[in-house]
Amino acid sequence: MSSTKSRKEVLTDKLYYPIRIAILLSVVFLFIPNLNPARICGMINKNMSLFTSGISYSTLTAEFGRAFRKGWVDEASMQLLFAAAMAMCLGIVSFGISGCMSLGNLKFKKTGNVIGIIGCVIELAGMGGIYIAYTQVAQTTKPGKVEPIFPSGLWLILIITVLILVVSILQMFLLPKLKKGTKFEMPTKFRLFLMLMPFVALVAVFAYLPLWGWRYAFFDYKVGDAISMDNFVGFKWFTELFENPATVRDIVRVLKNTLAMSGLGIATSWLPMAFAIFLSEIKNVRFRRFVQTFTTVPNFISWVLVYSIAFCIFSTDGFVSSILVNLGIWKEGVNMLMSGEHVWLKMLGWGLWKGIGWSAIIYIAAISGIDQQLYEAATVDGAGRFQRMWHITVPGLIPTFCVLLLMSIANILSNGMDQYLVFENATNQNAIMVLDLYVYKLGIGKGAIPLSTVIGMVKSIVSVTLLFAANGVSKLIRGESIV
Repeated sequence: MSSTKSRKEVLTDKLYYPIRIAILLSVVFLFIPNLNPARICGMINKNMSLFTSGISYSTLTAEFGRAFRKGWVDEASMQLLFAAAMAMCLGIVSFGISGCMSLGNLKFKKTGNVIGIIGCVIELAGMGGIYIAYTQVAQTTKPGKVEPIFPSGLWLILIITVLILVVSILQMFLLPKLKKGTKFEMPTKFRLFLMLMPFVALVAVFAYLPLWGWRYAFFDYKVGDAISMDNFVGFKWFTELFENPATVRDIVRVLKNTLAMSGLGIATSWLPMAFAIFLSEIKNVRFRRFVQTFTTVPNFISWVLVYSIAFCIFSTDGFVSSILVNLGIWKEGVNMLMSGEHVWLKMLGWGLWKGIGWSAIIYIAAISGIDQQLYEAATVDGAGRFQRMWHITVPGLIPTFCVLLLMSIANILSNGMDQYLVFENATNQNAIMVLDLYVYKLGIGKGAIPLSTVIGMVKSIVSVTLLFAANGVSKLIRGESIV
């Protein structure tokens, strides 16, 4: 009997592997537009995923205004479609919960199976609603206008749902009965894994999922068009980047600005460390906290508000001009923001004002980790304050500084966009145009999405290359790596 039970346990454990893979696929399919089962007609955007279809009715029906007015599509059909898509999203969420609970003890697994079965029922109900909505749309009087499409992704999700349902029901019979008083328990390693999962999901959605947009670089794409082999152009935009003289001139100018501003940032990257060292030497605790708070707050101010502050101080009617005019130094106010001189230094100054306090936090934390016995021993040996700072604090912060420096080198082509976008004007646009701002204006402003995608791809590849190169140099010189 014990051997039979052991075989059952082995079988149930093995059955969890396909069900977890199926759950993972269903979650991924939730965000893939090409597999959206809610796209039942050509008026629904091709780039819309099931997740978007289930959370935003206005986005789902954005192109149906005329169809509703003319009576080509009944609005009740689209409401049913939206409710069905929402039900499918809830079903997939139930799958995810079931998969997470399968990592626990017997009580967790049994409860997870019940939730998985409920999720399957909800999922099947959503599929039925989508099919009914499709049949209603297919009966339209203007099929050429509405373009009814049977969603092929529906079959794939149906297969996954049936698999999860069958395995969950089978496990309900194979798992042994619960003993009275059994509590929910899960191994620590799995609890830590589940705690990490939301952050992994966020990184995947916001850092890796956008890489799917790199495909635009290989198509002659215009806003609103569909991507197909008809507009596939291969490496045309890659060659355009180097063969078009105007584009080459723009890239050279933009790279010069980008490297110059990043170089100034790297050259002054020691300032937060120095600020943290001197701040830690302030003996008055209240004053030290005030200074730290006062210098950290600007980091949480948006660049739009920073520009508003700059405008109030340095514009024609601003604080500085008003004082100088009243003192008779200037005859009339001068708008110092409308100047193309020393743009790089101005941007550096605003960046330091906004970020030096925030950047110093990591050094302050590193200083608190330095062994205090070193300072006591140095004091006994007669070392003064500056000698302790130079011979103990600075060497203790060098490893942290080196890591941040290497990360800055890896991100030398990434200056951000917000600061330069708000400070840009007709007089300084040639000197303030950095790579991120250029890509934004090229893609959003001019609609050259394929070319801007190519530039973004090249920038990412260069950044990764610089990261590994800097890591190699660090390993060669310091014997330590950051990757």
